[in-house]
Amino acid sequence: MFTVRTMVFSLVVLLAFVLVYPTLDSFLQQRAEVDQLRAERDAARETNEDLEAELRRWDDEAYVIAQARERLSFVMPGETAYRVVDPESAPAAPVRETGVTGTAAEGSTRPWYSTVWDSVQQAGTAPADVPADGTPAPGGTPAPGSTPTSGTNTATPAP
Repeated sequence: MFTVRTMVFSLVVLLAFVLVYPTLDSFLQQRAEVDQLRAERDAARETNEDLEAELRRWDDEAYVIAQARERLSFVMPGETAYRVVDPESAPAAPVRETGVTGTAAEGSTRPWYSTVWDSVQQAGTAPADVPADGTPAPGGTPAPGSTPTSGTNTATPAP
């Protein structure tokens, strides 16, 4: 009888395990997902608080001025802007013979928008080695980008 009782008890335990295990496994998986989602929620709240603090900083006029000075190199009227370059870390700027001056590669302290405006103005002008009347280049072919005209240059440079 002792073996029958042991066998019946083992069968009951096995049946209970088969019935409870899937439910317990689902419960543990869902609990892990909930913990992960809570951690993501907390991280999102922290990021949201940081972004709201950053947004509130932009309401302060002194912060806006400081950011304009730092990010855009703006200066107040009457101030002189200086850019100090360490000769040990700065590579030597190559000298170009194109006649273009004041580019950012030359270490200019001019604001970026004036450099862009100068490049827009220079984009409509012909380079010095291309004749404006469209005459053939020394190789016998017309210069690139030139169109033969009747000898007059109708293009005027931008003011």
